[in-house]
Amino acid sequence: MSLESQKSMIMALVIACQLGLLVAMPPLQAETTFPPETIIKEQKNSAVVEEPEGVEGKAYYYAKRYNKKRTSSGARYNPRKLTAAHPTIPLGNRLKVVNLANDRSVVVTVNDRCRKHSFEFIDLSQAAARKLGFLGKGMARVRIIPIEE
Repeated sequence: MSLESQKSMIMALVIACQLGLLVAMPPLQAETTFPPETIIKEQKNSAVVEEPEGVEGKAYYYAKRYNKKRTSSGARYNPRKLTAAHPTIPLGNRLKVVNLANDRSVVVTVNDRCRKHSFEFIDLSQAAARKLGFLGKGMARVRIIPIEE
């Protein structure tokens, strides 16, 4: 084997190792925090109560193939119930989801987990997607507001 072919083989091996490291290491993600339920701002002589802002993101809905499959909470997925999947919000928490396109809203219970993405998102049941008015469209921009009980 000539010296030139050895050098090119070593360079190819180094490049392959570097690409392997790039693929194997996940990108860093900022932790999402939710604002408090209500914020009170003091003005000169009165207090103004603002509505919670929540987090904006994308909403999708479950495909039909997940019907009657087990969720992370152990319950079976029912497309007629108002449920959701979220990667970080604790199971059992209730959320208000508002469609930004038409201002429709629905309250859902988180009972499943889904993959983490680089953007904020939520998977909804088909009943919740229908109430928000995007069933059949695939995706909608929404605001996710946690409900304190």
